[in-house]
Amino acid sequence: MDLTVDADPGAAAADWIARRLRDAVRRRGAASLALSGGATATGLIARLGSLPVPWTQVGCWQVDERVAPDGSPDRNAEQLRDLPCRRHLMPVTAADLRSAARRYQRRLPDRFDVVHLGLGTDGHTASWPPGAADILDSVRLVEVTGAFHGRRRMTLTPVVVNAARARVVLVVGWEKADVVERFVRRDPRLPADRIRRTHTSVFLDPGGASRLPM
Repeated sequence: MDLTVDADPGAAAADWIARRLRDAVRRRGAASLALSGGATATGLIARLGSLPVPWTQVGCWQVDERVAPDGSPDRNAEQLRDLPCRRHLMPVTAADLRSAARRYQRRLPDRFDVVHLGLGTDGHTASWPPGAADILDSVRLVEVTGAFHGRRRMTLTPVVVNAARARVVLVVGWEKADVVERFVRRDPRLPADRIRRTHTSVFLDPGGASRLPM
């Protein structure tokens, strides 16, 4: 696992993702990206959309999404609105969420080129709640969670995330320093510990990295 500490880790992560997408298009004629939402994702996504990437050959999926109405500020989909690529949004307004998850699963690429993840202060990533063995150990590709931080969620599972060619974890803030240290030291109680370490790059600001030996 590679660690990068940068004053603007979102920009650094976006630049890294753009390079991977360009390489995927050059090698295979198309690229696939899965993006998480949340506060730290906003700057990354905005910068990524401004970078020179052959966007017409890029497909973008969601790592996770809150079950909320279209247009709700709780929806991660709002952050993807301006990305100039083919967007595949999770169908979280469906009446039957589990059937909708199965349909979304069938639309996934065989293997993502890049999966972008965050890290919560409770150690979650994607929408993998602490202690949720039904999600963490699932053999399905897409699952629906119970209420988590106020909303049910639809999420890619570790099966999909760990099969990707590369993963990017973006973490910002002093309040994340403790969980970053636990994640780097492989605390098995953290859902994020399920992330495959090889071909995973972690981008941190100085606050988030403040408890790591540098």
